[in-house]
Amino acid sequence: MTRIALSITAALWAGTALAQDVSGTLTLYTSQPNADAQATVDAFMEAYPDVEVEWFRDGTTKVMAKLRAEFEAGQPQPDVLLIADMVTMEGLEQEGRLMPYPEADTSAYDPAIMDDEGHYFSTKLITTGIVYNTAAEMIPTSYTDLLKPEAEGQIAMPSPLTSGAATIHMAALTAHPDLGWDFYEGLAEQGAIPDGGNGGTYRAVAGGEKLYGFVVDFLPIRNKLDGAPVEFVFPEEGVSAVTEPAAILSTAQNPEAAKAFIDFLLSMEGQQLAADQGYLPAHPDITPPEGFPPRDEIELIEFDPAAALANDQANKERFVEIFGG
Repeated sequence: MTRIALSITAALWAGTALAQDVSGTLTLYTSQPNADAQATVDAFMEAYPDVEVEWFRDGTTKVMAKLRAEFEAGQPQPDVLLIADMVTMEGLEQEGRLMPYPEADTSAYDPAIMDDEGHYFSTKLITTGIVYNTAAEMIPTSYTDLLKPEAEGQIAMPSPLTSGAATIHMAALTAHPDLGWDFYEGLAEQGAIPDGGNGGTYRAVAGGEKLYGFVVDFLPIRNKLDGAPVEFVFPEEGVSAVTEPAAILSTAQNPEAAKAFIDFLLSMEGQQLAADQGYLPAHPDITPPEGFPPRDEIELIEFDPAAALANDQANKERFVEIFGG
């Protein structure tokens, strides 16, 4: 996003923000990519000039490892956590680590992606569907199309043992009444070998090593615009999604600034920033980036983060039984 666009976003938001008495230092831990995290922090600080944001960035697994060590030492540092998935947030909520903020305005959002008690707030929809190489003769519209003979030996997929998005995808699809574990057993029979994360899966399909795969939406959608020989399918059963939720820790040192940060992320301006960064915004009234269908044409598979948390270990053990370690 350009500096001019960031300034416009901040200016639009500032009229409301500056009316609030918010100041001091806000400490943020996030798994956003560096450029996105910097743009988010810059826009927030332009809207709230009396707040200085200090932030740490790494993948969700490493962010949580750092935070767990701080919990053990009795010195958790962040005021706000902005990470990949609701399941991790659900675990923190159950441990009493999150401060509820029920006053946050989530009235425009799908309740299914928000915590009922306001412990965490989804800010994006990073969906997982099907990517295919344009050289493929069979064009999938359903997950079950990947069980057809044309797809045998041609499927790449990230592993839920290493990818958070793949873990959410597995939990969503195996809980779907028309798919379930039978679908994953079918993928194994098709010769699918889960390996690594979304980047490797995307490269295998874009490079023609495989014709089909499961991958997060923005990789093929963005790269198609630059001429990559790929298409992304939102299957008829729906898509799973990691929602990049934000939450205030119960140990926050600056809860008022933390609430302001949540408000900013959920505002129209904060959601437009997400779209400008190339992501599908969670707010239904923000136009998706180029290459995405209208928000009302995207169906999310029903997902219960508490059930996914409770079943996580069993799900991964069953996955290993089907595909091997």
